[in-house]
Amino acid sequence: MARQAVWMRSPGTRPGALSSPLHCLPPARNTTRRTIAAASLAQTPPSHSTRWRPISVLDDWVAKEARPISLRQLMVFGRSLTEARLISSANYVRTELPTRLAHRLRDIQQLPYAVVSNPHVHAVYELYYNAFDMLRKVKEVKTLDDNDVLCAVIGQTLQAHLPVIPKLAMGILECSELMPARDLDKFMNTILRARISRRVIAEQHLALTETFNSSWYSPGAPLPEGHEFIGEVFLKCQARDVIDRCAKAVCALARSAYGPDVQLPDIQLTGHLDTTFPYILSHLEYIVGELLRNAVQATVERHQRQQQENPSRYATNGLPPPPPPIEITLCEAAQHVIIRVSDQGGGVPHDMMPYLWSFSKGKHSQRLLKNLKKVPRMAATLQELRVDEGSQQKTAPGSDGEHPHGNSLASLSQRPPNLRLGMGLPLSRVYAEYWAGSLELHSLEGYGVDAFLQISKLGNKNEQLTMRASMDAV
Repeated sequence: MARQAVWMRSPGTRPGALSSPLHCLPPARNTTRRTIAAASLAQTPPSHSTRWRPISVLDDWVAKEARPISLRQLMVFGRSLTEARLISSANYVRTELPTRLAHRLRDIQQLPYAVVSNPHVHAVYELYYNAFDMLRKVKEVKTLDDNDVLCAVIGQTLQAHLPVIPKLAMGILECSELMPARDLDKFMNTILRARISRRVIAEQHLALTETFNSSWYSPGAPLPEGHEFIGEVFLKCQARDVIDRCAKAVCALARSAYGPDVQLPDIQLTGHLDTTFPYILSHLEYIVGELLRNAVQATVERHQRQQQENPSRYATNGLPPPPPPIEITLCEAAQHVIIRVSDQGGGVPHDMMPYLWSFSKGKHSQRLLKNLKKVPRMAATLQELRVDEGSQQKTAPGSDGEHPHGNSLASLSQRPPNLRLGMGLPLSRVYAEYWAGSLELHSLEGYGVDAFLQISKLGNKNEQLTMRASMDAV
């Protein structure tokens, strides 16, 4: 996510201003605390080299239930921050992260051995086990010094896990003939949703710590007037602004891919334009950005094909007409907001329909595998749509720097239109459903697509988690 991870924003800070420390250590009160945290990392055990491990160490942790949170809980907790609340948050994260990792490790262990032996799946298992092993050994947080040690471990883990998403995707594609597609998709949806959840609670705590140590913050004071963020939660997320930013970014990306003179569809926005709701901005920007990217790409490519096939029909006064517009409708109801994205890009090809929401792509797997190998790292806090301008990178929706926990999908979102990964829609649905929303798509082959994103607008829905190891029935 290319946005500052701070629990509360100082007055005048706009979305996109970033904090700098790569390992997410808060500003130290003195050099001793920074030395303590560094010493803790230096004592981190080396990566395990064994091919497999006994599962008994996980039993106690798998027996624990994850404790889900809601956006409203995050907002209420962060409005008046004290040292006691900071330490309480630290101990929640200290026990919650290894619990959630243990469930996912057990899921991987219960896959067929041929799948677990896949080098990509095995690499993810190693990363998860090492993180679990580090986090379960962190002692109870009683002081601010203890909290700095925890933050150092969390920051190291977030950075180390950046390659997990493409590795999982490649592993699933390579194992598509070893398990039923439905079981593979169940595994992927469970493990990716859990990954989002861990990133959310980890970054919220890092943001809380950074805010508590900021010179402008007064412990115990209420949220200053003018603040629109509490940590990762944007209190007044306005769908219209998100769509505008993503539309500009998608169009800039299309021009860089198709040429500066390409004819782009007009993006028309109608409906309840003043709708606001609390949400994690990067989640919404990723979903909307992916839907708009698909719509613009399909519309441009279909329009170009039509002009090449019948130039006289698609020309007026010697000039080609613009492509048909993309229509976006915002609809606000009592409990939710719906965003509809309608295009005339020709619809989803018939041979892709069975794989639309699946991470397993059948006969298309080998082509997508080649493309995925060109995208080595993807952050889980997704802020999509970056555009390369010479040697400068600009983050397109509303950001101006790098995320402190890693590069937020820069290599993914700079990919050219022909570098299809087959992950956009399935991953977007995982993000939509994480906060009890939904994503549906209706395709009219030969005409276009209507995509419907539903968002819970009150912030009172818990994150949607699989509470125990999910693969027992497989």
